[in-house]
Amino acid sequence: MTKWGCVVVMLLFAAVCCAAPVGNAISAYVALKAGAQDDSGIAEGGGAADIPARMLAAYKKAVRQVGKHVPKCQGMRWPVLAGIAKVESNHGVGRNTAANGDIRPKIYGVLLNGSGAGGNTTVFPDTDGGKWDGTSQGERAVGPFQFLPSTWEDVWKDAGGATVADPHNAGDAALGAAIYLCAGGRDLTKRAQLEAAILHYNQSGEYVANVLGWIDQYTAAAEDPNLKDVSGKVRTVIEAALSQQGVPYSWGGGNATGASYGICCTRSGRSGTGIKGFDCSGLTQYAYAKAGINLPRLAADQASIGQRIPASLGTLALKPGDLVFYATAPGRDRTIYHVGIYVGSGQMVNAARPGTVVRLDAVSAMSGFAGGARLL
Repeated sequence: MTKWGCVVVMLLFAAVCCAAPVGNAISAYVALKAGAQDDSGIAEGGGAADIPARMLAAYKKAVRQVGKHVPKCQGMRWPVLAGIAKVESNHGVGRNTAANGDIRPKIYGVLLNGSGAGGNTTVFPDTDGGKWDGTSQGERAVGPFQFLPSTWEDVWKDAGGATVADPHNAGDAALGAAIYLCAGGRDLTKRAQLEAAILHYNQSGEYVANVLGWIDQYTAAAEDPNLKDVSGKVRTVIEAALSQQGVPYSWGGGNATGASYGICCTRSGRSGTGIKGFDCSGLTQYAYAKAGINLPRLAADQASIGQRIPASLGTLALKPGDLVFYATAPGRDRTIYHVGIYVGSGQMVNAARPGTVVRLDAVSAMSGFAGGARLL
């Protein structure tokens, strides 16, 4: 797995900053590849802004409904469903989702005939005569949550008043996934039981780690940072960064005066020249300039400013307003490829990668934690 970062391009361009992979598992259960990919090969996303509004509404409604069907289940929340749907179908991005939740064109996984295509090695005989998966030649997973037809028949509950629930309907599929994850009345507020639920969905440790990573990111995005005890220049920096939420990521974009058009190009040719926005170090330059602090452009160079916080102290050593760094080789600051602004409670303001927007992310959303720096 490769990483790309400002250190790769700084000999050619003014400093830019970017993202590294958080891991990408293709479900062996459903074997469906979906969604745009960044240069690291991972699907893009991480905040509620990246989820189609109709899909997000379906996840939230399923959370409200699941207690009717699994009364003892605790801790179901929309980031859990979003984490599953992100990995399984990239939230159906690219499809049309009608007001009633019907998704067209329908989402099908590969035919599970053991051929190895898409990672499947097990033969699943047909169980539905093509009713849900459109083929009687075998099984293939269906819908945004990629249920096997046989599994769907066990868990479906209609979410919107129709006679029969449809796995190709956003609301029905989200409710079915919530019921499946809640099986046995799990308490999903407990990490071990959440992990067990995801493992029940797909028996792969890599898959569990991938989904948990997305759940953590969506959880961070769903929570507003608590700034009641933050004041002075620290508050100025954080509020400046938060004010840019929703601004597009632009490769090489942004500076002390604000968003700007970026440069060309990432390793795969993605350019920021037509996008007015920020990359990670452009965002930090802008936010700290509001507090009268001029930062160098490279994330790696920003690590030399202020009081360095070693990675060995862990993320609990971070305080609001600190820069937080990520490196391809933690401990070697010249390999730092990414920087964010810590806001507390395990969250940071982050310009993550091409195709995303400035947003709140979990500090754990990026790989290679390399400590922080305290400038205020």
